[in-house]
Order: sequence, then C-alpha cells, then structure tokens
Amino acid sequence: MGEVWGRLRAAATTEPGRLQVLGAVLAALVVAFGAVAAFEVSDRASAADDVVGRSQPLSADAASVYRSLADADAAAASGFLAGSVEPADVRARFDKDISTASRLLVKAATNTDLSTGSGREIATLNEQLPLYTGRIERARAANRQGLPLGGAYLRYANQQMTTQLLPAAERLYAAETARLSGDDDEARAWPLLSLALGVVALGVLGWAQRRNYQRTNRVFNHGLLAATAATAVVLLWLAVGHAVARSGLDDAQAHGQASLKVLNEARINSLKARANENLTLVARGAVLTDDGKNDKYETDYTSGMSSLGSALDRARSLAADDRAGSAPVDTARARVADWKTRHAQARGADDAGDYDAALRKVVGARDSTGESFDRVDAALEQALAHEQEQFTRSAKDGRGALTGLPVGAAVLAVLGAVGAIMGINRRLSEYR
Repeated sequence: MGEVWGRLRAAATTEPGRLQVLGAVLAALVVAFGAVAAFEVSDRASAADDVVGRSQPLSADAASVYRSLADADAAAASGFLAGSVEPADVRARFDKDISTASRLLVKAATNTDLSTGSGREIATLNEQLPLYTGRIERARAANRQGLPLGGAYLRYANQQMTTQLLPAAERLYAAETARLSGDDDEARAWPLLSLALGVVALGVLGWAQRRNYQRTNRVFNHGLLAATAATAVVLLWLAVGHAVARSGLDDAQAHGQASLKVLNEARINSLKARANENLTLVARGAVLTDDGKNDKYETDYTSGMSSLGSALDRARSLAADDRAGSAPVDTARARVADWKTRHAQARGADDAGDYDAALRKVVGARDSTGESFDRVDAALEQALAHEQEQFTRSAKDGRGALTGLPVGAAVLAVLGAVGAIMGINRRLSEYR
C-alpha cells in the first residue's frame, strides 16, 4: 500500500500526473453533483406527488367523513321531528351519509397503517358507527309507535355521535391534515446540498479552464467547456425548476388548503348547529346545561352559529381577491342571516306554547330554518368545490415543474463527466 501511495505522489509531481488527478476530481465532482441532484429532486417530486395524489385526497376524505356523520345526525333528528312517518327524502339523505362515511373509512383504511394514530381513529369509527345506526333505528321504531322512548334513544344516539364519533373523525382529519402539511413541507424544501455541489463543481471547472489557459495560452478546451455547460444547465434547471415548484405549492397552500380548512370548519359548524336546533324541539327542555339554567341544545346551537359566522368571515377574507370563490361564501353568509331570523321566530312560537308553529318553522317545506340550512350547505359545497379545484391545479403545476429533472440531471452529469475527461485527455495527448 505504501508503494502505491508513493507512486501516486510521484505522479502528482509531474504535469501529466496532475492532469490525471484533476480529470478524476472533475469527473467525480460533476457525477456527484448530478447524483445528489437526481436524488434530492426525486425525493421532492415524490413528496409533491403525495400532496396531489395521497395526502390532500385523504385529508379531504377525512373532512367528508366528519361532514357525512354530522349531516346524518342532523337528518335523523329532522326525520324524527317530521312525525311517525319519516319523509323519504330525509331517510334517503341519512342513508346516503352513512354509506358515504362507511365507504370513505374503507378507503382510508386501505391507505393507512392501522397501528398509527389515524389507523386507530378509523378503527374507532368503524366500531362505533354500527352502534349509532342501531340506536337511530330504535328511535325510529319507537317514534312510529308513538312511544316517548324514541326521543330518549335519539338523544342517546346524538350523545354517542358528539362524544365519540365526531371527535374521532375530527382527530382523523387533524392527523391527515398534518400528514399533508408534512408532505408539503418536504416537497418545498430547497435542495441545498445539490445547489452547493453545483456551485462548487462550476467553480472547480472554471478554475481548471483558467489553469489550462495559463499553461497553454489556449482560450477554450472543448471538453472542459462542454462539462461546464452541462453543469450550468443542471444547476440552472435545478434552481428554476424548484423555485417554480415551490411557487405552485405555495399557491396551493395559501389559496387552496387554507380556504378548504376554513370552509370545512364552517360546514361542520353549520351541521352541528342544525342537529342541535332539531334536538331542541325533540328534547323540549329535558336536557339542560351543566349549571341547570339553560337548554343544552339551544345553547350549543347558539355557540355553533357563532363559530359558523366567524369561519365564514375568515373564508371571505381568504377569497377576497377571487370572485368565483367569494360569491358562494357571500351567499352562505346571507342565508345564515335568514336562518337566524327564522330560528328566532321558531323559538318565539315554542316559548309561547305553539309547538306546531315552531315545528313548521324548523322542518317545514317553505320559509323554515331547514330551508335556510340547505341553502347554506349548498353554498358551502360550491365554495369547497371551487377551492379544491384551485388547490389541485396549483399543486399539479408545482409537481409538473419537477418533471424530467431527476433523469435530466443524471444524464447531463454523465455527459459533463465525459466532457471533463475528454478535455483533460486532450491535454495529456500533448505529452505523448
């Protein structure tokens, strides 16, 4: 081994030996730059692909699970209030919500490690959902027979929904949103090692050409010039491509995901308020707040409507520069105002002892709070669809900016290394 190192040191003392070392260093540096760039960009492209194809869809599905469960609870209470014969459209809405939640939970389970927090929440939801629907069926059966026990079953089912199912769905949504945020951060992280290696490679190539000019008085070495051009192209492609990708992902996060989160919050609060409004008439004052002074469901309705208004205000602020996004939010805000007015009229009738008038004002076909709620929900669904489209388009644009870069970086690095070796060999041939 000592003899080998001795020969290498001796070779390095001659110009041909130094040129051979320089050629090896240049080739290794350019190849290393290309390899690291390909690896880092592949990693970020994979994360961007996860944002578009896995994380965000799973986050949206988790929000839909929550919405479907909350809507099913509101529909169950509306059907109960309608009397012994539940309206077919209300029953169909309940069944559709339960079917949607079940389908999305199956989909989530196939894309989630069941040992994770998300997996445990999915297991909880799959375990509790049949128990909830069973209690709803008991409430319906008792209601058809005119038994007061039906109201107790309905309140018990609602308690299960609000204390077990919805909290589990909310935690699932939070976990999937956190995974989306992690993938987004990974996709947007600058490939600093690649950029540093690229700058170093360009610097060494420039120094090598300057050294060649000083010793031969030749301005250009075609091989080294080709290696420099290939390295510069990769470095520029890397910097510009990632900057464009970050811009697309930043736009998706700022104008898509942020709005989606607030709109989902608004829709959930709307559904909770509707369920509590219905249960106020079902319970008829039988369930009080912890201090025993107020009707629990009416108090929860008021709190939910306050949260709904705050969420809509934030959604309007986020969509201020987007007419297509702000229009449905404005519609929802107007319908919320109608809802509050009609609710006050219903409460006034109920407090005056006219239960039937209050019932018509809550579940009637015209000029009822149910009609207002449906319009709020439709407007929020339209707003969510618009923001989802905005997110998907921006995220895909960001992902597209990285297309071809890993392969291109690797190919150009190999060509650059070959060019560096050829340029050095050209100089070595002058010594033969």
